[in-house]
Amino acid sequence: MKVGLSRAKSPDKFDFVLMAYLIVMAITSFVSIYSSFGIVGAQAGMGYLTKQIMWFMAGFIALGVIMYLGNDSMFQFAKIAYWILMVCLIILFFARILYSLTGRVISIMQPTNGAISWFFLPGTSFQPSEFMKIVLIIITAGIIDEHNKEKVIDSFEMDVKLFIEVAKWALPPMVLILLQPDTGVVLIIGISLLAMLLCSGIRKEWIWLLAGLIIIFIAVFAYLYIFQFDLLTSMMGGSYKMRRITSWLDPESSINTDSYQQYMALLALGSAGVSGHGMQQFLVPIPEAQTDFIFAVIGQSWGLIGAVFILILCLGLDLHLCKIASISKNMFEKYLILGVLGMLLYQQVQNIGMIIGLLPITGITLPLISYGGSSMLSYLVAFGIIMNASAKAKKLSDYVYE
Repeated sequence: MKVGLSRAKSPDKFDFVLMAYLIVMAITSFVSIYSSFGIVGAQAGMGYLTKQIMWFMAGFIALGVIMYLGNDSMFQFAKIAYWILMVCLIILFFARILYSLTGRVISIMQPTNGAISWFFLPGTSFQPSEFMKIVLIIITAGIIDEHNKEKVIDSFEMDVKLFIEVAKWALPPMVLILLQPDTGVVLIIGISLLAMLLCSGIRKEWIWLLAGLIIIFIAVFAYLYIFQFDLLTSMMGGSYKMRRITSWLDPESSINTDSYQQYMALLALGSAGVSGHGMQQFLVPIPEAQTDFIFAVIGQSWGLIGAVFILILCLGLDLHLCKIASISKNMFEKYLILGVLGMLLYQQVQNIGMIIGLLPITGITLPLISYGGSSMLSYLVAFGIIMNASAKAKKLSDYVYE
């Protein structure tokens, strides 16, 4: 399939607002990781900070390369990247099988928090599932665009055909990632693709059906949790997952075990007040301070001011992506931006929500702020494509940014 996305290199069409958001995100990430030194240790913290700076530099270089090359070949390139990443996921799957059956660990594929999701290479690491998120968004955007161009009638049958085509590409890597096990990434992929499908022009009845299924699921889950707890535990596959739900609903019941992370995060946030305790303070031990719980570190260091700043920064970026999607004339670009936006929104809501106790702990990081090289680089690759889309949209619509 050929997607007509031309280069857009005119300086007056460059999206300075989006670039400013990315630069502020990078600086915020560096300062936040620096603030965690008191918790993770100065030596380890300096290692995290150095690597984060290097990953951001690599990400901005990748963003620049994509802006120079344009988006014309991105759909075909994504298909090539898909199969390369599938090979990586299959290798990780067999490493997981070997570890489960024999206890043997391959040096470059060691378990991390119980999951085998990484390739550990000299001086760096690589998580294929993070890049697969972006690749699937690009492929799905192309599939939806091609489907709508060829669609001659609006029917349930055509919608089902679209769902099957997307599932053919999405389900194999999602199953392999789930078996690592990494439920968080699977949820991110699922929600981002769902956001794209809901905006693809499918019949409204599917949306109502989805809403009804969600309501039914919540009602059944609540009933089983209250009246049939043992049955729900067995249906969930054991007590481990149920303990995470229980510790979320009643964190003080298991402060030293299952709700330890959440309780420490709440203590850090709750004690910070309006302006916080300052950087590099060790008041309470915050697990995974540089990654999953970076928002707790920000809240502890700068209090309500820091927390509100992060919320405004995330919201501003999200709204700017909405603006780009709304003015884009190319439907491929529009679907891709919606996929990235859905992914961003879910990670932001889930990460901040779990730290303040509104949602259960899932191990999902805060995009562009938490430490993480693969996640950072994959997001900046996506933003390189969006920069091109924004420049082209401004050129075609003569839209004047502030």
